[in-house]
Amino acid sequence: MKNAKKHLLPILILLIGSGIQAFGLYNVHSLSGVTEGGVLGLCLVFANWWGMSPAVSGFFLNAACYALGAKTLGKHFILYSAVAGLGFSALYRIFELFPPIYPEIADYPLAAAVIGALFIGVGCGICVRVGGASCGDDALAMSLSHITRIDIKWVYLVTDLTVLGLSLTYIPLTRIMYSLLTVVLSGQIISLIQKIKPKEKTE
Repeated sequence: MKNAKKHLLPILILLIGSGIQAFGLYNVHSLSGVTEGGVLGLCLVFANWWGMSPAVSGFFLNAACYALGAKTLGKHFILYSAVAGLGFSALYRIFELFPPIYPEIADYPLAAAVIGALFIGVGCGICVRVGGASCGDDALAMSLSHITRIDIKWVYLVTDLTVLGLSLTYIPLTRIMYSLLTVVLSGQIISLIQKIKPKEKTE
């Protein structure tokens, strides 16, 4: 019972973080032509190529990344990430049942880039802070870095640029520049959240 209670709060936080990301992807990125790198961006590529909902593609892409990272990242990270990934897919599917809050954001790519980065950065940062990730990017990057011995920041950069390159098949070059901005901003936000130190308890 104690063990279950110990994991209850982190799981709740993971679901909140996943919900923030799903909300941002549905209400900002999927409408604006400003995309993300990694798994989130690839979900949008699949949505535009084949009409596949990110709720579905995200589930399978994340599962593949977690399976790849299972041997190198440990059971704790994989378990929490699986919870976050399932939460992302389920919550995105729920958001799809409702019309977007502000479709006109498609006319303001700079605002979309900044607002989208806030949703993705905060949501992902919260998940990673408690030991999981709603998207398989982290698992994939950690695994590839371990296998190739390449610094993880370069692995992230290569995967993000690859996805942005694929996104050129449906997004104009000018919007890709805004997408680069949102990728950089979301990464900085995640880093800032990771550096926040918890308050020390005073007697």
